[in-house]
Amino acid sequence: MKQKLIFFSILWSLASVISYSGNAQGCSDAGFCTINSFKPQLAADSTKNWKSHLKIGGFWGSADNSISVYGNYVEFYRQVSDKIALDAKITSLGQSGNNITVFSISDLFLNLNYRLTSQLQMTIGTKIPFSQANQSSNNLPLPMDYQPSLGTFDLIFGLGYNFNKLQLVAAIQQPLSQNNNQFLASGYPINSPLRKFQSTNQYSRKGDVLVRIAYPIVLQSKLKMTASLLPIYHLGNDQFRDELNRLTDIQGSKGLTLNGNLFFDYAFNATNSLQLNLGAPFVVRDVRPDGLTRGFILNLEYKIKF
Repeated sequence: MKQKLIFFSILWSLASVISYSGNAQGCSDAGFCTINSFKPQLAADSTKNWKSHLKIGGFWGSADNSISVYGNYVEFYRQVSDKIALDAKITSLGQSGNNITVFSISDLFLNLNYRLTSQLQMTIGTKIPFSQANQSSNNLPLPMDYQPSLGTFDLIFGLGYNFNKLQLVAAIQQPLSQNNNQFLASGYPINSPLRKFQSTNQYSRKGDVLVRIAYPIVLQSKLKMTASLLPIYHLGNDQFRDELNRLTDIQGSKGLTLNGNLFFDYAFNATNSLQLNLGAPFVVRDVRPDGLTRGFILNLEYKIKF
């Protein structure tokens, strides 16, 4: 047990040093890697005594362009039968930096989970935006870095498989619509820091696929740690309309982001628990026009079962 703990600690520390020394741009989560069924599961909760749970969480992190991000969420889960469960999650997001501070409700996630076998689970769901990603400041459109949502209506599908303690997840999040962002960097004064941001006028965003590999370690009777690797691949270069209304590819926006997470779960009793989640990037894409740049992220979550 101690050898496993030492191994994962060294792996995490080494990867963190690599990520920060390489000027990492950060995690790439359009929302699906933090929904309930795609997060590491410590153990199968008994559906005989606890049919539902409620999660309340908050997060803080470092983004690109000298921006700090923060927000919170509420998530409700209900076990309908031995094979079927439903969950819903509402999120909010705030960004602060370059003398701009914004905060708003973000998205609603609705998911259906179906247990195919004792080891294999399927999830199908959707992300419904509360914003068209078209917020402005001083009558000028803001870049995606200051929008509360991607503004896209998305389809989410994934499979989760447990093999002994090893947990594997594969999922896709595909936009079915696009947002109404109108940001052009050229519309800002030459001395404005936003002049350096990527233009996203009539932004067209491609989908993402992820794979999560997680392994839990029992530190003591009430405390568990789960180490997780999370590669996310952006399926194509995003696009925008330039000043001449030409559809333009954003070169370098396609590709791989490799993230690492450590989850610490503390059980107060049978129904109440607390989770701390730390995330940082190891490998990043060249360009991140969607505003999802995260140098690191810290998430604290309270869960009650009933």
